[in-house]
Parts: sequence; structure tokens; C-alpha cells
Amino acid sequence: MKFRKLIRILHRDIGYVAFGLTIIYSISGIAVNHVDDWNPNYSITKDTLIIPSEIDVKKPKKELIKNLSEIFQIKDSVKSFFKSSPFTIDVFFNKKTLSANLKTRVAILERVENRPILRESNFLHLNNPKKIWTWVADIFALSLILLAATGLFMVKGKKGIKGRGKWLTLLGIIIPLFFLYLYF
Repeated sequence: MKFRKLIRILHRDIGYVAFGLTIIYSISGIAVNHVDDWNPNYSITKDTLIIPSEIDVKKPKKELIKNLSEIFQIKDSVKSFFKSSPFTIDVFFNKKTLSANLKTRVAILERVENRPILRESNFLHLNNPKKIWTWVADIFALSLILLAATGLFMVKGKKGIKGRGKWLTLLGIIIPLFFLYLYF
């Protein structure tokens, strides 16, 4: 079998297998690149609520929490709570937190929701599963190396590695080196 034909077959078949993983890693990579701008795993919303005057804030903590849950329509069960200051009670629900200032009668309800697809992609990309996933990720990384290497020899002539391909390959090497020089 000719060298170029073998390269094409390898490149094609590895590319098919790598497709799904490439999409997952790319989506996750874009998301975590912007971690300073947003939380790629969770959507967090905060609502400012007013504690109505009919609620007696001097009641025992458990009764107060029950009243606050009812008035703010929080149906989740309470995981824990504590008084973070003499006038503030923090109540933790499943994916919600209520921080109520009993003096000012202002409460902040924070809701945390998963970002579908992104959270799962980040879980895999950041190798949280460990175990066998580490091997899958390593094999994928090696397959990307093979795709890059075989891609160099896919085209012949002036559009291939001996022609403009060498300049584009050189550009692909210079770009990360430039940014390493600039930021590292």
C-alpha cells in the first residue's frame, strides 16, 4: 500500500472516531476560556425580596425559616441554616440559598441551575471522572497528534507541505510561540 493512501485512510478513520470528542472538548474549551466572565457550569440568578411585615422575625429559627419558605414559595427542603450575624439568617436548600436580613427585612434568594451540555462537557474536559476516562482522554490527545501529522501529507504539490503548506504549518507553530513570548 502506498504511503499517501495509508495516511489518507488513517486520517479519515481517526477523524471519524475523534469527531464527537473534538466537539465536546471544543465546546468546553470555549466555555472555560471565559471563566472570568461567567460560570460555565451553572447559571446563577439572584432576586431581592422584601420580608412582609406580617412575618415575625423574632420567632424561633425553624419556624421563621418555614414562614420565609412559604412566603417566598420555596418548596425545597432545608439542607442547613445558620445565623451569619445577629440580624442575618442564611438558609441552604438544594440549589438555592436564602440570605435574609431580619433588621432591614430584605432577603436575597440565589438560585443555581446547571448549564446543560456545558456542565457535562466541562466535567469530561477537566478530567473529573479520572479512572478510565484518563485513558480515553490520553488516546484522544494522541489521535489529535496523529491527525495533525497525517494532515501534513494529505495534499501533494504546491498546495501541500512542500508548497504553501509549509508556510501555514510554520504560522501554526509561530502563533503559540508568540503568545508564550508575550505572556509567559
